[in-house]
Amino acid sequence: QVQLVESGGGLVQTWGSLRLSCTASGRTFSNYVMGWFRQAPGKEREFVAAITWSGGRTYYADSVKGRFTISRDNAKNTVYLQMNSLKPEDTAVYYCAAVHYSKYTYTPTGPREYDYWGQGTQVTVSS
Repeated sequence: QVQLVESGGGLVQTWGSLRLSCTASGRTFSNYVMGWFRQAPGKEREFVAAITWSGGRTYYADSVKGRFTISRDNAKNTVYLQMNSLKPEDTAVYYCAAVHYSKYTYTPTGPREYDYWGQGTQVTVSS
């Protein structure tokens, strides 16, 4: 089992910045692909970003490309999501997720492809 705990959410004005953190425990963190997803009220959970086990490759949803940056520190068992130029449409509960790197031959971007989830952290962007 992998336990994930997110932090760093909050209320920010449009064009502001936030950095989310997700700390893992329970298994060897560097064996896991990590993803960030978000879910707004009344909408399905959607992919935001993902990073390979080594941090060598990153993937982003088109809606956040150029504004958000995913990174990881395997020594600290932590994955980050730096969010800049925030917009009201970024308002959602943000979740981090993990899947073992060997499960797929590609980096998954669908929520059903991830096995472990955090409890989520609320991000609210005011206009």
